[in-house]
Amino acid sequence: MSKLSHIDADNRPTMVDVSHKEATMREAHAQASVRLPKEIVRHISGGEIGTRKGPVFATAIIAGVMAAKKTHELIPFCHPIGLDDCKITISMSGDDAVVECRCKVHHRTGVEMEALTGASVAALTIYDMLKAMSHDIVISETRLMVKSGGKQDYQRV
Repeated sequence: MSKLSHIDADNRPTMVDVSHKEATMREAHAQASVRLPKEIVRHISGGEIGTRKGPVFATAIIAGVMAAKKTHELIPFCHPIGLDDCKITISMSGDDAVVECRCKVHHRTGVEMEALTGASVAALTIYDMLKAMSHDIVISETRLMVKSGGKQDYQRV
């Protein structure tokens, strides 16, 4: 079994020292699915759901980008990084709102946690804005799809 990166020699939690690493272009793509009940899907018009709280998907995109930028404030050992780019898209696949978050940075550490955080918070925002219509909303399958630029690349097959 490989050594955990966030545990020091004395078995205590610690932040990974990245000072010796070379800065490279790092990219990550994460996805979250939000299953919407039929009574909500019927309200989608022009790729958006309008509610008294405002446009659901547009608000979720903003919330997801904001969260990705603050990942280091939410996940204890994530390094603070200034994202070079963060794009969130939301599309429908059947009854699922599919949230895609793509992050990019030129840094010594990767951006997969930022992409996962952005996709997760966008999905949670969709739930929050639609819960008055139904509590039968299911957030599922938040996952890393692709990461590149670090020690090893990853692509979900």
